[in-house]
Amino acid sequence: MKEDKRMNSIARRINRYWIRRTILILALMDIALGSMVAASWIDVNVGYFWAVLGGAEVLLVLLQGRVGRDKARRLLEPLERIAQTAQELSQVRFDSEKLHHLEDAIGTVSLLSPDARVLTGDKELQGLESAINDLIKRMRETYTEQTRFVSDASHELRTPIAVIQGYADMLSRWGKDDEKVLEEGITAIQSESAHMKKLIEQLLFLARGDNGRTQLVLEDVDLSLMLREVYEESQMIHPDREWRLDAEAPVIVRGDAAMLKQTARILVDNAVKYTADGQLISLRTRFKEGAPCFEVQDNGIGIKQEDLTHIFDRFFRSDPARTRSTGGTGLGLSIAKWIVDRHGGYFDVFSREEFGTRIGVVLPQETEEA
Repeated sequence: MKEDKRMNSIARRINRYWIRRTILILALMDIALGSMVAASWIDVNVGYFWAVLGGAEVLLVLLQGRVGRDKARRLLEPLERIAQTAQELSQVRFDSEKLHHLEDAIGTVSLLSPDARVLTGDKELQGLESAINDLIKRMRETYTEQTRFVSDASHELRTPIAVIQGYADMLSRWGKDDEKVLEEGITAIQSESAHMKKLIEQLLFLARGDNGRTQLVLEDVDLSLMLREVYEESQMIHPDREWRLDAEAPVIVRGDAAMLKQTARILVDNAVKYTADGQLISLRTRFKEGAPCFEVQDNGIGIKQEDLTHIFDRFFRSDPARTRSTGGTGLGLSIAKWIVDRHGGYFDVFSREEFGTRIGVVLPQETEEA
């Protein structure tokens, strides 16, 4: 009852403020209309005019007093509910023994254990148990993902470093006197250094993206024109593959031109790695159910069905045995997914082993930066 009276008092004060504002506005209107009547800009019966105007204004003020108070009361209802809830919570008496029991249960949980859960057996604490267990699950998943990422990154960096160190040792022993050994060592060191540089650049790109430091520069992009540029440069870089382009009609999206082109290059690079010489790689733009789309299709080795859900995971490779021969880092599709996600799009993947893979990027008509 006390809180209800307080809210009514606040509502009345708010309403009085609006009534005063209404009266002030009406007074200014009266002055303006009076000036126009006096200047004969408005030809009316002066007495009748002021009587009608005064009656209308009195009625308006009365309506404001009634309706305004109800409106102010409705606007204050959420605050009233918050105040009532806070009052009820302040009157709740917590059982310190139960809280200590919950604290002990949390203290015995190991985040590294896959089945670890907080369990007190107290029905009154079930809500808290559920919230804490959900938090533990998310923390465990994040920890596992970070551990795997660090392990994979360390492994990927250790390999080129070991190769460089091995060739450096060989050069220090025999490279000065054997030109063949010297040339072989220099070539290997250059190759591994380039691989390591690419890996570090991709890691930095993903790290900046995860930290929100990579921003999209949005503009109108013609996917057909963009894919034609990728097609022409791919023909020049990989003349040993057969190339086909189907991108005649303009397909316009709102996006970051450089990043979308980087995505197309990543898909083409993957297609080249797993497609034999002389085999066909097709690039196409189209509308998929009304949404702009570009696709890269190859006739390569294909992807196992059980691996399709993991191809965008960082450092994942469907065929690890081909890793060094193809020169991949296992991060290209992860970068492509980050770019497509930021554009509000998604991937459409179809693959069959020994027949090839088609990866499409489907984008919304209007893309806003997240």
